[in-house]
Amino acid sequence: MAVLSEGMCPGLDEVLLRGLRAADVKTVEDLVSSDIEELARKCSVSYKALFAIRRVLLAQHTAFPVSGADLYEELLSSTAIISTGNPSLDKVLDSGLYTGEITELSGGPGSGKSQVCFGVAVHISYQLKQSVIFIDTTGGLTARRLLQMLQTETSNKEEQMEALQRIHIFRLFDVHSLLDCLHSLRSGRLQQASVGSGSVKAVIVDSVSAVIAPLLGGRQNEGMSLMIQVAGTLKTMAKDFNVAALVTNHVTRSGSGEVQPGLGVSWSHIPRTRVLLEQVEKSLVSQSTLRSATLIKSSRQPCHIKEVFDLQWWSRSKEGSSGKRKLEETDS
Repeated sequence: MAVLSEGMCPGLDEVLLRGLRAADVKTVEDLVSSDIEELARKCSVSYKALFAIRRVLLAQHTAFPVSGADLYEELLSSTAIISTGNPSLDKVLDSGLYTGEITELSGGPGSGKSQVCFGVAVHISYQLKQSVIFIDTTGGLTARRLLQMLQTETSNKEEQMEALQRIHIFRLFDVHSLLDCLHSLRSGRLQQASVGSGSVKAVIVDSVSAVIAPLLGGRQNEGMSLMIQVAGTLKTMAKDFNVAALVTNHVTRSGSGEVQPGLGVSWSHIPRTRVLLEQVEKSLVSQSTLRSATLIKSSRQPCHIKEVFDLQWWSRSKEGSSGKRKLEETDS
């Protein structure tokens, strides 16, 4: 229990400390649990000044309780919702990707995880005019593929190039390189990517399991430690820089044969939202581009919400007599 002392944070001087002690407020816990408006009157100090001190102390001593009202105020002031560009997927995600959080797409080979990531990156860079960090750990991302998708958005080559410049690609093939990259982004590279090309609104890692899964299993404690480091760095970066983190994961089968995301129980607590992508068989003759998205973890919506969408949504021509596609257009 930390005792309040002079200089603990800006504004907490000797005069205010005397007033707080007279009001029987002697520790950080006493202060953050008090009615700030009433305490401000007792100490003859402005409400705003005392509220600011309380916020700093809360940040420094996170183990102390914070009220639901404070959490809601922080949510309203800092969280943004970024559309994926696909109405069906947005519905499963409760409107889109939330900044400050990690969203996971899991699925087997051919489920469309990478295609969705490409589509999200193109949508954010072209439609929203914001920047994206795309970390490719499988070698599946090519500038040609992104350009093809952008060509369905606009025939203007200058606009295509501007959108491509807003997608910053890192190719990394081991977990140590991934950690170095994430640490570099946290320590300033993220702001550099924002200069002159829109703010960075999303960090995409496709795939996080490709570099972590080979290190797990058996007695490989180092693999578990590295996984937790990746998770912690991603969560901190998403929160501190108010960006949405989108990661992809492989799937495994449980003892009962049920499909489930990979990387085990420890990783399952990391993403705030988890979506399972699966192929939808259209016929035995033609390969379907339809995919199902099932919500398997969320703090906002009931799980098992399921939507079917077409992977070609991001590759269809959006130009026409009416100009750019409206963001709220639905897939027929």
